[in-house]
Amino acid sequence: MKIARVDDNQKAVVRFLREKNVTVSITSATGRGFPDLVCGYKGKNILLEIKDGSKPLSAQVLTPEQRLWHYEWKGQIAVVNSPEMAWEEIQKQTRD
Repeated sequence: MKIARVDDNQKAVVRFLREKNVTVSITSATGRGFPDLVCGYKGKNILLEIKDGSKPLSAQVLTPEQRLWHYEWKGQIAVVNSPEMAWEEIQKQTRD
């Protein structure tokens, strides 16, 4: 069994979103390319893949499993690298 790597900023992203009244399920241990977070806000579900924005861009790339999952997924998914970027994406996905 492969142990999932968790980006250093995941706790900060989760805390920030929860402070904004977003429900957050941490799914980073699911593996097989599945996104790190499933978020709920304004009756919508938002899938977020977290990358650590403090690292160089070359260290923020999707793994091969993540690339395949993103390619095959027929719904919404976003890659974010900061709490603020995660919040912006949630707001964008839940505009009426």
